Amino acid sequence: MDDLERVLSELYRSALGRLCTYGYLLTGSQLDAEDLVQESIVKVFSKRRRLTDVRAAEAYVRAAMRTVHLDAVRRGARWRRLMPGQAVDQAEPDPAEAVAEMDDVDHALRSLPPRVRVAAVLRYYDDLTVEDVAREMGVASGTVKTLLHRARQALGEWLDDERRDAGATVAVDPVERAAEKGVRHA
Repeated sequence: MDDLERVLSELYRSALGRLCTYGYLLTGSQLDAEDLVQESIVKVFSKRRRLTDVRAAEAYVRAAMRTVHLDAVRRGARWRRLMPGQAVDQAEPDPAEAVAEMDDVDHALRSLPPRVRVAAVLRYYDDLTVEDVAREMGVASGTVKTLLHRARQALGEWLDDERRDAGATVAVDPVERAAEKGVRHA
């Protein structure tokens, strides 16, 4: 094993933690820090410098880390300046909200009796008319209206919260609205 290999193995053994910490401070990301350390070590040791001391090698690697990171930052800034339509940072929406909402919907639907749940899903999720729901379920339209009314009563608090949070008005079928008010159509 020559001096360079000895210094490199000693650097990994004794200074890797410090270098990764330094990389984290530069990048703000553990993965980016590890990549930065690795890239800098390759850059320093590929030139076959006369590094006989681990402390000097660590100093060289730290300097290379600064240079590599600043070059990447400058390259990114230049790219964003030259190609604004291409380099817009488009953050993905946080899926936690969608998952929580789906969990709430799932929990609310599980609280319904099976026939009420089926009627509600067919009407509001599949967007079928009351008559289509009745045909699918093999029951009368009045039964579907009763089942939907039960679903709205059971889910009323959840639906009211959703409507208030969304700030939107929910379109209601005129036949259902009349049924809620007690008006009967012929």
